[in-house]
Amino acid sequence: MNETFLEVMRHEGAVTIISSSENAPGFHAVNTWNSYVQISGDKLYIPAAGMHSVQQDIEKNNQVMLTVGSKEVIGTIGPGAGFHLHGTAEFITEGPIFNEMKEKFPFLSRVLKITVTEIDQKI
Repeated sequence: MNETFLEVMRHEGAVTIISSSENAPGFHAVNTWNSYVQISGDKLYIPAAGMHSVQQDIEKNNQVMLTVGSKEVIGTIGPGAGFHLHGTAEFITEGPIFNEMKEKFPFLSRVLKITVTEIDQKI
């Protein structure tokens, strides 16, 4: 995770999580907020209350793509920086990380854990 990405995540903006099932046409996309994403090394932890279509996809194909951005951070061509992230995903329903996230975000029913394998600044 580079400094520009971490700076983007310190500002509010939308995060889009995109998944696809190998057995279904198309893809699914859900959104959350930058401020909900907890970062630890190459892992992202995201509170999940819905995300049922993404969970169904991940059970068949755990590869996901995320887009994040903020107009408050200088990007490659001026104001606004955005990234595409690729990684593997799983849902956590118990354990220390789940408990820690549940304290911060009481509305969650699961935690989406993403292990980032690639990060690419787009703007």
